[in-house]
Amino acid sequence: MIKYKTREEIEIMRQSALVVSKTLGMLASEVKPGAVPKKLDKMAEDFIREQGAVPGFLGLYDCPSTLLISTNQTVVHGLPIEKPLEDGDIVSIDCGALMNGYYGDHAYTFEVGEVAPEVKKLLKVTKECLYLGIEQMYAGKRMGDLSHAIQKHAEDHGYGVVRELVGHGIGKKMHEDPQVPNYGKQGRGKKFQEGLVLAIEPMITMGTHRVKQLRDGWTIDTVDGKPAAHFEHDVAIVDGKPEILSTYDYIYEALGITEEV
Repeated sequence: MIKYKTREEIEIMRQSALVVSKTLGMLASEVKPGAVPKKLDKMAEDFIREQGAVPGFLGLYDCPSTLLISTNQTVVHGLPIEKPLEDGDIVSIDCGALMNGYYGDHAYTFEVGEVAPEVKKLLKVTKECLYLGIEQMYAGKRMGDLSHAIQKHAEDHGYGVVRELVGHGIGKKMHEDPQVPNYGKQGRGKKFQEGLVLAIEPMITMGTHRVKQLRDGWTIDTVDGKPAAHFEHDVAIVDGKPEILSTYDYIYEALGITEEV
């Protein structure tokens, strides 16, 4: 059952989302060749607690970490390890925070050092997919409109759209109804209403859309070993239109990025 949020609840959720945004912004300048994912994870945990929140992932479904750090062919749910990041890697950092009883959850895929042009394009298109999906989140439109916008843009560029993993509603629980697929048909699915809050997260691959889970029970890799990108925002319907509760501004400021998408 979908739990629609009041204006007051949405404002509380905005604060939870911004804790995550600030955490990703803090990490942005640390994501470079030689950075150790395990150390990034500890930095994130300490930072979130300093903000008066608690890590949203740590302990959830027995998750052993504050961050999920997914490099190159790992789509999502990579566990932080001791192996340092290398020049040319891409790394999705997915982070959650719980504050005042509500969750924030979003993600950004970072470039590590000098990244190949074709990989840069994958990241650019995946981020565009996210915002194209958000643009469909108006009261009266349907889930299929959002899902189709993401799928079409990715596939128009020859990329794969992961089927097995989806976005989700968010609130007092990290994962609430409804599921938010990144593929679908226009005019189909649940109709959007005022107060809906979603975590929209395109997961786009350079090759096949097929994925596999590794033996650790968490890590999800592409079957063909080609790179994947992942971007995520928390978005609410306020006054009938989408309002992004999270922000990449802290990341952009840290990295000196001036572009919006």
